[in-house]
Amino acid sequence: MTEGEPTGLITAAPYTTDVSGPRHDRLTQHPTPGPHNSLFPWPDGKHLLRVMVNYVVILICRVSPSLRLKNWLLSRLGVTVGDGVAWGLESTPDVFWPELITVEDHAIIGYDATLLCHEFLQEEYRTGEVVVGERAMIGAGAIVLPGVEIGAGAQVAANSLVTEDVPPETTVAGVPAEPLGSDEPAVDQT
Repeated sequence: MTEGEPTGLITAAPYTTDVSGPRHDRLTQHPTPGPHNSLFPWPDGKHLLRVMVNYVVILICRVSPSLRLKNWLLSRLGVTVGDGVAWGLESTPDVFWPELITVEDHAIIGYDATLLCHEFLQEEYRTGEVVVGERAMIGAGAIVLPGVEIGAGAQVAANSLVTEDVPPETTVAGVPAEPLGSDEPAVDQT
């Protein structure tokens, strides 16, 4: 690497964050200059009344046991909801930008899982689509960050933080979520 070449890393002591890769490439950056962090000017990006309506509808969805009602209400907010999608109790789609969420046929969003399409930072906020593939499963309490695509048939373990795309038919777990070992039995090489 030569001097002055971009590295894809942001350093703000004591942390270094990699902002390269597919997830970050799919995010839209919204600079928020001024003396405050990016949460203060959010009404410039989304109308206050729209966020309030989103919040109330999502609150109803979080406590409703009816999957049909949840799917119908969320689709009215702009969430793309496939056939047979199941939202667990307390699951939360993004309140600011629910229209950036796509959940494909027969996917499961587990109890208290959160699908975020925004992240507020100090000098900008970022938005990005979240796609949950067909028959994918998001475990209880998992958090999916903006710009992430979860492939068809993939599984996200409970309480995981998904910061990168999950390939189809892959199981991930942890903070940050990483692929688990293969389900294939080990082959003896002796």
